[in-house]
Amino acid sequence: SYRSDSRNRIGTRMKQNWQNHNILIIGAARQGLAAARYFSAQGAKVTLNDNRSERQLISEIENFTNTPVTWITGGHPLNAVDDKDLVCVSGGVSLDLPIILEAKRRKIPLTNDSQIFMQAVKSPVIGITGSAGKTTTTSLLGEIAKNSSTRTKNVWVGGNIGTPLIEQIDFIEPNDLVILELSSFQLELMTTSPHIAAITNITPNHLDRHKTLESYTSTKARILDFQFPTDIAVLNRDDEGAWNLKNRVKGRIASFGLQKCNLVGNGSYIENDSIFILSDSKSSEICKIKDLKLRGEHNLLNVLAAFTIAHEMGIPREIMQNTIRHFTGVPHRLEFVREVNGVKWFNDSIATAPERTIAAVKSFYEPIVLLLG
Repeated sequence: SYRSDSRNRIGTRMKQNWQNHNILIIGAARQGLAAARYFSAQGAKVTLNDNRSERQLISEIENFTNTPVTWITGGHPLNAVDDKDLVCVSGGVSLDLPIILEAKRRKIPLTNDSQIFMQAVKSPVIGITGSAGKTTTTSLLGEIAKNSSTRTKNVWVGGNIGTPLIEQIDFIEPNDLVILELSSFQLELMTTSPHIAAITNITPNHLDRHKTLESYTSTKARILDFQFPTDIAVLNRDDEGAWNLKNRVKGRIASFGLQKCNLVGNGSYIENDSIFILSDSKSSEICKIKDLKLRGEHNLLNVLAAFTIAHEMGIPREIMQNTIRHFTGVPHRLEFVREVNGVKWFNDSIATAPERTIAAVKSFYEPIVLLLG
């Protein structure tokens, strides 16, 4: 099973001893603060650097009164990397910053909280990335896993959503399960891949950061690049960007898509208004499309992705059936707000790319009024 294979793999990981290491953390937002608490608890000498002023960071600084951290605020001076053994970069921080280029020039290792977590965690990890759909897929899979009493003790969902799990690392047991949503920013510096890695889709996104679609795609593909032959990759057959990465897969591929015709190996598909899983050449119906409370073809693909991963985890289809009947989605993603005078209001403020807005519009058969801006 994926679990016994992954346990063999975990033996190859080493929890780093950070005692007395000099560590610079760039960016004092959610991920940077979590990393600072973790490294400090491990006995490292931590410096937190942020370009905001001390006055702007007053609440963050006050929250660290009991944590021995040195603050450098109001910019990123190059001498902040002096005598540092490691530079930990928060997700929103560009790797083109002069201070980071200086760290590279001095050959100081770069990392982020997700990579440190992946190195240290003792349990199997499932990672999900994609230009869109990753939060819904991660959240649904988390609910399915929590509703499954088999194999797992606690299910931890985090990464790009919720709180950074690096702070919970000491509470995560080997029999637990971790499900991570991973953004391209988190994957940029990662050199450890999850046991099951899923890519929902790849469309142009964050090109201000990654410059080209090729560079962005290559960053997303890092979720696959460090897998072992016993690991599993879950790819979207209907998305050219994701499916083109199948040749980079080190282990086994499972896939999801709306049609069965191009399905090779294990995976999920739609037939006669039902969702099916194909496993070892046998098809099993999971549920009817009418059982879903989520709107739109894009959400149908998110459900297919979550079901495919859940199947690879060995979760029974009854658990998937019961979970999807009650799953209403994630805030800000075609979220039903209320009905007033016969008009239904939906919040889709997550739609920051044209593809997302198009997907939202296609989700409605009724006449719609679209408010943009």
